[in-house]
Amino acid sequence: MSLRFDVDAVVLDIEGTTSATGFVVDVLYPYSRSRFGAVLSERSTDPDVVRAVSQVRDLLGEPDADAVRVEKALHEWLDEDVKATPLKTLQGLIWSEGFARGDLVSHFYDDVLPVLRRWHGDGVRLYVYSSGSVAAQRAWFTSSPDGDLLPLVSGLYDTENAGPKQEPDSYRRIAGSTGVEADRLLFLSDRPGELDAARAAGWHAVGIRRPGEPYYEQGVGDHAQAGTFDEITISTSGSIT
Repeated sequence: MSLRFDVDAVVLDIEGTTSATGFVVDVLYPYSRSRFGAVLSERSTDPDVVRAVSQVRDLLGEPDADAVRVEKALHEWLDEDVKATPLKTLQGLIWSEGFARGDLVSHFYDDVLPVLRRWHGDGVRLYVYSSGSVAAQRAWFTSSPDGDLLPLVSGLYDTENAGPKQEPDSYRRIAGSTGVEADRLLFLSDRPGELDAARAAGWHAVGIRRPGEPYYEQGVGDHAQAGTFDEITISTSGSIT
């Protein structure tokens, strides 16, 4: 059964939606874990690292926390899958370096890239909204198995430039930034709380349910759902046939 939408733009979650959570957890997380200490020491004056360290201290309520304490907090948040902005910032820096060196190549489900290319070719604007940092998203789309996909994407949003993914105001900010009316935006995600927030902001929302993903058994509540991107048809013409 095909789901049909008349919209101008599609906003994509990554983990569990375009790409396997297992790849992130089994490949990217260990890669970043092994390099937190090095990035904190070797890039201690980098503005992004300075900002992230300050944010870690604020979240801990420990303004004098040293690099050892900051690294310990990062490991704890990683273990608990806490979507802390400074953790995502530092992971993004580390992953960007790894993709640039060729240590890492991103993952996309087989159905995703052909559909994204078709939508883009049809004039649908594509955006990304992920808990991973903008830097990580950029590296992810630049270093795909099919080469650089960044030209397909009109904009990247994370918890720092948009806000938390389960708050409707974050989706309102994205709509304002893109200039696309809320009812002309479609959000794809595997997480029901995110879908709820997008719908509360006036967006269309579809839950992507892939066997083996963490939210598969939970389902997507009362949202429309699809198992693959092939099941979604987009029109920007004002009429769907």
